[in-house]
Amino acid sequence: MFPGIDTVTDADVLASLAHDEAEWAPAGKPAAAVRCRTVDEVRQVVRAAARDGIPVVPRGAGTGLSGGANAVDGCVILDLSRMNRILEIDTDNLVARVEPGVVIDDLKAAVAEHGLWYPPDPASAPWSTIGGNVATNAGGLCCLKYGVTRDYVLGLQAVVGGPAGDYGTAVRLGRRTTKGVSGYDLTGLLVGAEGTLGVVTEVTLRLRPARREPLRTVVGAFPGVVAAGAAVAESTRRGLQPAVLELLDRACLRTVEQWKHLGLTADAEALLLAQVDGAGAAGDAEAAALAEAFRAAGATWAEQSTDPIEAEALFAARRLVYPAFERLGPVLTEDVCVPRSAVPGMLTAIEGIAARHGCRIATVAHAGDGNLHPMMLTPAGDDAARAAAQAAFEEILSAAIAAGGTVTGEHGVGLLKRGGMRRELPAAALAMQQAIKDSLDPLNIFNPGKVVGDPAELFEYRT
Repeated sequence: MFPGIDTVTDADVLASLAHDEAEWAPAGKPAAAVRCRTVDEVRQVVRAAARDGIPVVPRGAGTGLSGGANAVDGCVILDLSRMNRILEIDTDNLVARVEPGVVIDDLKAAVAEHGLWYPPDPASAPWSTIGGNVATNAGGLCCLKYGVTRDYVLGLQAVVGGPAGDYGTAVRLGRRTTKGVSGYDLTGLLVGAEGTLGVVTEVTLRLRPARREPLRTVVGAFPGVVAAGAAVAESTRRGLQPAVLELLDRACLRTVEQWKHLGLTADAEALLLAQVDGAGAAGDAEAAALAEAFRAAGATWAEQSTDPIEAEALFAARRLVYPAFERLGPVLTEDVCVPRSAVPGMLTAIEGIAARHGCRIATVAHAGDGNLHPMMLTPAGDDAARAAAQAAFEEILSAAIAAGGTVTGEHGVGLLKRGGMRRELPAAALAMQQAIKDSLDPLNIFNPGKVVGDPAELFEYRT
């Protein structure tokens, strides 16, 4: 089908490549998968697919949680995980050029050797790739202070479409300078587009100097997640900006501890974990002020951790929450984001939704920026529990919209959030998005059925 390119047709291997980690998102049966190593191979695949009308579904590590990398029937899975070279680290201009298959933690380690830092740090950083992070505009623990993926993508190369004869063109977008407003921001358009407008084959990233100051960890224990949410709002009112502010409920801590035995205790119903990276006395004062804000909002205790091993264990637990629950059974993970002042109300709403649907919900969150990840847990094979979780999922989306928020902060729309996105955005905005898709991909071969389009064209994941 694609001469000279590593092509997979084995049914079992294709089945493993046909979906990401989104629970219950539908996945079709691909005709083949190709493991490209160069931009020329990607161009060849896209040209052939356009000629024959075959959908192309890009895939990285498959760690997504919205169905954005799921196959449609008869498609070609374009596996970019072997395009994993770090092409350049420019220490003079604080820039790196990388291929889409580079794993985030590998990138961080490589630039650290040069005294530099790449801040975006999703919990999946040990496994997820830069291509997938660009596709969903991923954030992570440090995004509260340092921003999300889009803030670090200066430019990229993508294989795109256009008129039918132009499919397979490789175009460079953006720049490598700090400033640049020459024309429309096409780079920003492709970041977060989930592979629906083209295939990203190279990314130019902004870097920062490595942090020199020691991180100060502040921990607050609360009688419930709503009280912890109130502490987030109080911290914002006081003008505090920690580098990290994460929320974990008791279920999260206990589940991780039962799996990894990190030496954690879970006496409180909820914990806030914060890190402050200010310099010298100012950093010490900010850490103290943060602990005081926690206490003022109802913390049963709040202190700066003096044990670096304990602090590291707590943040390791935060990163392990999702895989810890996933090993116990199906997990449907939310990704709503609300204004920080609305965090307490949103957490209250989630508790009510769980009670109404008889659904077990564990909560973890990038609380400092209002990005909540309630996880609906269901026993394997329990259809009633599955239906309850899916109903709760949709109700949480509606509650977030009502609170002035969005249905996805960083996981992407994919398949699971299409209905929610259509409830969130005005008709004119949806029409503009569809017009962009129609213009840049008139054959509708780039990851079709994701993000935009008529929901009636797709089968409902709830069935």
